[in-house]
Amino acid sequence: QLQASGGGLVQTGGSLRLSCAASGLVFTNYAMGWFRQAPEKGREFVGAIRRSGGSTRYTDSVKGRFTISRDNAKNTVDLQMNSLKPEDTAVYYCAQLLYFASNTATNWGQGTQVTVSS
Repeated sequence: QLQASGGGLVQTGGSLRLSCAASGLVFTNYAMGWFRQAPEKGREFVGAIRRSGGSTRYTDSVKGRFTISRDNAKNTVDLQMNSLKPEDTAVYYCAQLLYFASNTATNWGQGTQVTVSS
C-alpha cells in the first residue's frame, strides 16, 4: 500500500514537499516514481528514483525544480517541489515502477492534490 500526503494550495514560486509511505512490500525491491494528472489530461510521469536512491531522473518540465528522495529505513519516498508554477497543478501519485528506467507503474498510491495559484 502506498499513501501519499503533503499536497495543498501554494502560490506561484512557492514550495511543497510530498511524501509517500509504503507498507506491505519490500520497499528496497522497487524503484519508485511520482506521476501527476492535471484536470482533463492524462497521467504524466514526473520522476523516478532507483531502489538504492543513488540515481534519479525527471521529466524535462520539472528538472531543476523538483527533487525525489527516499528513506529506505522508513519506507518513504518524497517529492520536493520548488519554484512551483500554475501548470504544476495536478493530483500527484506515487507508484512502484517496473524498473528504474521504465515509466510503467505496477502499483499506485492514492493521489494528493497540489494547486498552484497565479
